[in-house]
Amino acid sequence: MGASSAFWLKSRALQLGRKLNVLVVERDAGYTSASTVLSVGGVRQQFSLAENIEMSLFGYNFVVNGREHLGDVDLCYQPNGYLILASEKGAHILAKNSKLQNELGARNELLGPEALRQRFPWLSTEGVELGCHGIDKEGWFDPWALLMGYKKKARALGANFANGSVVGFEWNDSGGLSGAVVDAGDVLQRTVKFDTCVLAAGAYSGQVARLAGIGDKEAKEASLSVALPVEPRKRYVYVVSTQGKNCPGLATPLTVDPDGTYFRRDGLCGNFLCGRSPNEDEEPECETLDVDHGYFETDVWPTLANRVPAFESVKIQSSWAGFYDHNTFDANGVIGRHPHYSNLFIAAGFSGHGIQQTPAVGRAISELILDGKFTTLDLSRLGFERLVNQQPMHEVNIV
Repeated sequence: MGASSAFWLKSRALQLGRKLNVLVVERDAGYTSASTVLSVGGVRQQFSLAENIEMSLFGYNFVVNGREHLGDVDLCYQPNGYLILASEKGAHILAKNSKLQNELGARNELLGPEALRQRFPWLSTEGVELGCHGIDKEGWFDPWALLMGYKKKARALGANFANGSVVGFEWNDSGGLSGAVVDAGDVLQRTVKFDTCVLAAGAYSGQVARLAGIGDKEAKEASLSVALPVEPRKRYVYVVSTQGKNCPGLATPLTVDPDGTYFRRDGLCGNFLCGRSPNEDEEPECETLDVDHGYFETDVWPTLANRVPAFESVKIQSSWAGFYDHNTFDANGVIGRHPHYSNLFIAAGFSGHGIQQTPAVGRAISELILDGKFTTLDLSRLGFERLVNQQPMHEVNIV
């Protein structure tokens, strides 16, 4: 989000003929543990909220036209689509969501069990009442290439990137934010003065917000007493291979079981990425990025084998873990100006679908800063005010 915001701020400032100094402070300059590069890079419109659908539609258009925006970059887009499966209990939700998605410009179609078996002969439809297949504008891409594309283009436009962690803030005489205290790992801490700050610290956004006094229970103003409810949630990704017969082919969509287990092809050598988000009471610790292979055996593989018989015998080739920037309030992004600090803008809490929405969110942040309002997509409902007013914006889940 930070690199995207920098790119959009510099490119739009150039279009508007305005001078703008932009500095991105990165706590992990090598991106070894950055959530962006550890994601599976999916882009889909299969959401229930119009804002998420529209942001991901723009994300798709940005990715497939990456060179127009970012120059000489190959984002390795794979247009395989998504296949979301629903049980009898969730079929009506899937159908309702599909209707809205197509009305807004997505392209997907609903398939019953027989149609699913005909189109995907490797699929077992046991317990499946309905599937929604994205036939266009969905797939996956290379998250590292997108991040490097943002960064390279932003730098070419004059943005600067610095290695360091924000460890505090400074305030002016009127109580507004005026600077960030940055620890670059050397002896001295430095204060970076700013007119405007974008808080896009991913899984650590809640921690950084607390440094600015956001979430202070003793604050007199309601908007300061409410925390930014974003915290790390660890997710495992497993790369598996199989020698089973009737294996999903190269055109296989990213397939999501009713219980949330997913898989997709990974390259041309017969490997598959797979994973599943744990239940709330099963969340693993987030102190390290160690992978729990026992979780694959007990929670991921049984569903894979049930849904795709070819996965009854699989071998783990590799694995990794990454952090979601999880919004514990409603699992959707918080986008916009903080109601107390007029010069603090937030882009955090996307809970697993942030990478595909970075183009739209970066653009939105640039609009708020340079134009004073949203000028393309109206994302007002995703602002911080919904936290203050206790008005969650939940996705309607399919089961």
